[in-house]
Amino acid sequence: MNEPLLRTDTAAMLETRQVLKRYKSGSTTLEVLRGVDFRLPQGGFTAVVGQSGSGKSTLLHLMGLLDAPDGGEVLLEGRRIDNLSAVERDRLRNTAIGMVFQAYHLLPELTAVENVLTPLLIRHSIWNWFTRRRQARLEAEELLDRFGLAGRLHHRPRQLSGGEMQRVAIARALITQPRVLLADEPTGNLDEESGAGIIEALDELNRDRGLSIVLVTHDAGIARQARSIVRLTAGRVETVAPAA
Repeated sequence: MNEPLLRTDTAAMLETRQVLKRYKSGSTTLEVLRGVDFRLPQGGFTAVVGQSGSGKSTLLHLMGLLDAPDGGEVLLEGRRIDNLSAVERDRLRNTAIGMVFQAYHLLPELTAVENVLTPLLIRHSIWNWFTRRRQARLEAEELLDRFGLAGRLHHRPRQLSGGEMQRVAIARALITQPRVLLADEPTGNLDEESGAGIIEALDELNRDRGLSIVLVTHDAGIARQARSIVRLTAGRVETVAPAA
């Protein structure tokens, strides 16, 4: 049975309640998540850790509406979101939930600033985009400047280092001003120095802007930079504790 999560008087930003996820391969059914209760408070910064196959990324993808649970519920600010229509889920991913992945997922033909702007291009109609494109570009440039990339605005991904590409990806996730940021192994492809820079950037966003963050990582040292740690084992929550 899952242990109760750390509770505070702070309202929950993101929750899962008894979430189940199964995958079928032929006659075999793999139970990846087996009734996971998770709670991220408003302004929280939680690291999710566990061995490969424990269900960390699957849980994050369910919270980010990239997949649907086979049972249980996912809630954002107290509202159930896993049962929304495809259109509503797409809208939430474009307005309320920012996501960062290990593989960056930058468009190779676009510059850094153009990559950052892509969520806004998707959000707005042609006319709305035409009326606010200058302001949007200023916001994208300010974000990249904040991450030390003022001199890389017009560079394409192949001209950037791994750490720079990940910072572009974070800026892209933030351009929509999301209420929660989900980061799936964001330092997994980076060297130690670049990875430390990414975690420092996330910590600053959490402390200074109050951005709620869930970070999936296999690195115990990185997990300790969060405010709390949730450990998954075989698809269940094993422990929940403050970060050391």
